[in-house]
Formats: sequence, structure tokens, C-alpha cells
Amino acid sequence: MLELIKPGKPAQNAFIERFNRTYWTEILDFYLFRTLNEAREITERRLTEYNSERPHESLNNLTPEEYRLMAEKLKLSKNA
Repeated sequence: MLELIKPGKPAQNAFIERFNRTYWTEILDFYLFRTLNEAREITERRLTEYNSERPHESLNNLTPEEYRLMAEKLKLSKNA
């Protein structure tokens, strides 16, 4: 069964709410798309940037890649 977030209850799925806010403010409010394909391409580029290159406050202002490398180094140093 499909469950939806109840109106006025964004805390039920904070991850999706955060994504939606970011998507609106950084993509939909910023670009005027000419085609659906253009919207898809820009969205894909922005998602890749968000998921790999953009610093995240929740990661102590590191990019996901920097955080991953730091975690790997910590794991290796603990195993040594």
C-alpha cells in the first residue's frame, strides 16, 4: 500500500522534504526548461553534483566524496 506524507507533517519524511526544497530552489526556480528532456538532463547533472561534489552540513561541511575518503582512512587506520 502506498503511504503518503500527511499534509502539515513534513517530519514524517524529512529526507524527501529536504530534497523537494533543494530541488525547487536550486533547479525549478532557477531554470526555464524548453523540453522535458532538458529538464531531465539538468536534474541528473544537479543530482550528481549534490550527491558527490557539494559540501553537506550534515557531513561537517565535507563533500560526500571527501567524507567517504575520510571514513576509509579511519577504517584502515583502525585495522592497522
